[in-house]
Amino acid sequence: MATFAADPQEIATAFVAACEAELQAPKPGNVHVFADGHGMTTADFLASAEAAAPFIGAARSTVGARIAGAIEATQARVGQNTNLGIVLLCAPLAQAATTAQSADLRQETGRVLQGLDINDADAAFRAIALARPAGLGDAPQHDVHAPAQTTLLEAMRAAADRDRIAWQYANGFADIFDLGLETLAEAPAQRADAALATLAVYAAFLAAFPDSHIARKYGAAAEAVRGEAARFEKSLKNAKSREAAFELASDFDRTLKQRGLNPGTSADLTVGVLFADYLGAILARPRKNG
Repeated sequence: MATFAADPQEIATAFVAACEAELQAPKPGNVHVFADGHGMTTADFLASAEAAAPFIGAARSTVGARIAGAIEATQARVGQNTNLGIVLLCAPLAQAATTAQSADLRQETGRVLQGLDINDADAAFRAIALARPAGLGDAPQHDVHAPAQTTLLEAMRAAADRDRIAWQYANGFADIFDLGLETLAEAPAQRADAALATLAVYAAFLAAFPDSHIARKYGAAAEAVRGEAARFEKSLKNAKSREAAFELASDFDRTLKQRGLNPGTSADLTVGVLFADYLGAILARPRKNG
């Protein structure tokens, strides 16, 4: 009979590959190989990916343990919050792949989300407190500095109206499987130019809704950036060449960084899409069991 569960090493490798691929695109306002920013470098993100990967891909683990292990390892390696959003998104996807009963990653992810428990919440809360971001911990209903009183899914549902990563948990990772993967599939010259495809995914997220990382820090600026991003995305689709597309991205990148604006949630979602794309390909190759 066929088995669908993915090999842990394959998952860890796919996670690093997704993090590396995201850095190859000139994502406006964010860190990439063409420009550092916000006190972080591409080397920080690469080191973080390598540190987190064994925990993301671990065999016989849980979502909470993947999150906690990955963030603890990241903090030990780089000493700053480079990848909390990425880890929160990728841990359920990895859990779905390692325990898959079918080749349908979306279905398997939904199963994993419904199975999240209070132990997952406790582990995730410890990771969030260690990373010290703005966001989920601000909710008095679910203080990440105290023992969890509910499941991780319920905690994320409580934060979904102000955090787009929490929104993914509450809505079956819909942005990943709908807008993200559909944009990746439709991106011009997707297989020939992965960086352009990655840029298209990032632009789609940035134009679709206010980036919650910007919103938490600067409020209404997030909606202003979304409007700018919508115009950027339209221009990007009309670009006649890779060079023209990258020039547009570089110009937008400079304007956002000059204002100190980092669309970190859109970048995290982009990594999630790339990781899901890799995992989907892995699950589509069922191994024979016995």
